[in-house]
Amino acid sequence: MKNIKDYNLDNLKKEFEELGEKPYRAEQVFMWLYKEKVKQFDEMTNLSKELRNKLKENFSMCNYEIERKLISKDGTKKYLFNILDGNMIETVLMEYHHGKTVCVSSQIGCKMGCKFCASTGIPFVRNLTAGEIVEQIIAIEQDENTKISNIVFMGIGEPFDNFNNVIKAIEILNNPKGLNIGARHISISTSGIVPKIYELADKKIQCTLSISLHATNNRKRSEMMPVNNAYPIKELIKACKYYIEKTNKRISFEYALAKDNNDNLEDAQELVELLHGMIAHVNLIPINKIENGKFVKSTNNNIIKFRDYLNEHGIVATIRRELGSDIEAACGQLRRKTIEEKR
Repeated sequence: MKNIKDYNLDNLKKEFEELGEKPYRAEQVFMWLYKEKVKQFDEMTNLSKELRNKLKENFSMCNYEIERKLISKDGTKKYLFNILDGNMIETVLMEYHHGKTVCVSSQIGCKMGCKFCASTGIPFVRNLTAGEIVEQIIAIEQDENTKISNIVFMGIGEPFDNFNNVIKAIEILNNPKGLNIGARHISISTSGIVPKIYELADKKIQCTLSISLHATNNRKRSEMMPVNNAYPIKELIKACKYYIEKTNKRISFEYALAKDNNDNLEDAQELVELLHGMIAHVNLIPINKIENGKFVKSTNNNIIKFRDYLNEHGIVATIRRELGSDIEAACGQLRRKTIEEKR
């Protein structure tokens, strides 16, 4: 049965027309789902009983159960959700001075195989649907009795490997009759699926694009990120320049600093040359140590030197605040541990 939360408003109106219902009824249902956040069709009290029964006959409604919830000493909260088919997904709630941010997953597992990510080693299962992506935010808003102001697609999975569902989820999140989260408050992070960078640029969606770069030459990047073998740095940067030209929006480049690998001043110099002339921001990430992982966190001194070199040479760079390190908040850690405990 079709999950009613998988439809953006335009598509839901078409579904209702096929059921012989007026488009405004779809708007009513849409607002019940995302404004009132009801869990059952019978809670939609301004609809006739006949229509509610029709909805129950034609649609399901996904609602998540919390499998585990961990709370960090810094206030970060990590959720492990059970979804309808028995799989589990991770979602993280982070609090900043500018509001509450949810880091959502876009897939169950990940195909990318990045060597510094805890999701590596857990088999890819499937893509999340648009409704399953959006439900992560709804479930947290209900659990915390709060309003989420920012969304980052930086959880488990490669968003551009599930492009259509991610875009549809953004349309639901952004719709004033939906969760009404401004597109500028939504960030998508990709490991560098080049064709989808062009596609996103042409769609002219006002969200923020983040690129997981992590190295300045193909040898190092391929060692850290196998996707670089398919889309090497030259092709990736060309696509990024196209995106900036089409949207006039800044790109955020994620750069995880690994000790004795990509954290020296020679790497910083190469990064300045690589990003020269681009509207760019570099987000330096102290790498998380994962079990059986090859890469370890750079020293604080090297991280600061790297940031200062970039700033001194015209590249705006900041160091990402480390959040949730005491609760396995890095991508994939909690899910991986829970699966292993259940074996």
